[in-house]
Amino acid sequence: MAKKKAVAYRNAGVDIDEADRAVKSIRRMARATFRPEVLTDIGSFGAGFLLRGFRDPVLVSSADGVGTKLKLAFLTGRHSTVGEDLVNHCVNDIAVQGASPLFFLDYFAVGKLDAKVAAQVISGIARGCRANGCALIGGETAEMPGFYAPGEYDLAGFIVGAVERKQMLTGARIRTGDILIGLPSTGLHTNGYSLARKLLFDVARHKPATVLKELGGSIGDELLKLHRSYLKPLRALHQAGLLKGAAHITGGGITDNAPRILPKGLGVRIRRNSWPVPPVFELLRRIGGIPEDDWRRTFNLGIGMIVVVSPRKLAGAAKILDSLREPWHSIGEVIRGSGVIYQ
Repeated sequence: MAKKKAVAYRNAGVDIDEADRAVKSIRRMARATFRPEVLTDIGSFGAGFLLRGFRDPVLVSSADGVGTKLKLAFLTGRHSTVGEDLVNHCVNDIAVQGASPLFFLDYFAVGKLDAKVAAQVISGIARGCRANGCALIGGETAEMPGFYAPGEYDLAGFIVGAVERKQMLTGARIRTGDILIGLPSTGLHTNGYSLARKLLFDVARHKPATVLKELGGSIGDELLKLHRSYLKPLRALHQAGLLKGAAHITGGGITDNAPRILPKGLGVRIRRNSWPVPPVFELLRRIGGIPEDDWRRTFNLGIGMIVVVSPRKLAGAAKILDSLREPWHSIGEVIRGSGVIYQ
């Protein structure tokens, strides 16, 4: 009887040795983000974090992904920034509720693991965690043959932060006449990439390396600009008692995100020309002939965060933002009604 040929896990497409190499690199980078509250090392079945320094804490959590911005990383072979995008997006989502980030966990899934690519991705996550004072305490690296196209992967993350119950931002104190301050974005951030890729690469037939004068560089450079963190200005305004609410402008643009923080019966009026719209958004609108409503609901149009302050506190907020060298624009006000009105 013929002897059966041995079939190992490697034959099914999973390379345990490559996974071990990736984990060793990840462990080193993650440890560099640890805070004194971290109780377990990378590799534990569960991650432990000691909650201290709070009297009546509320834990605030968020989970998100980078979305089809990852396609730009695949096309350009540049994987070191998408991890930082992920962390900053998640940090912003909890910072608008007044929370300080405590720890972060990532999910990195790939068809065939390349330890060097994984190290680039995780290096961005670790860099984002360090910049935001957040510990990278665990995660999952999954190799799933046949599930993803060659050279592609998915990336998601989960963050936990904390805030004293009395200091939690809910938007409940927002009133008619309050001022909306817009903080600039650094580009598309992590939203609208499916439409942007279709317009730039399928309709206009550009390549990531195409240099456009109006962008001041290549399309790849423009689309891979970091999704920035707003933790520092939000924290400064909140600690000064000036912040009534904040909205992270992500999918849905100002149109869908600003109303999420408003009490019932209130809306906002946005002044269209109160901030400069970056050239990339005008370029996309021109290529696609995008209707204005879709344009405003797909992209952030240069405003990545909106903060709400009372009119009598505007000067104080401006002083703090100026001291941080944080550009800002007064872009509208709270009104009676609902939704967003553009004027």
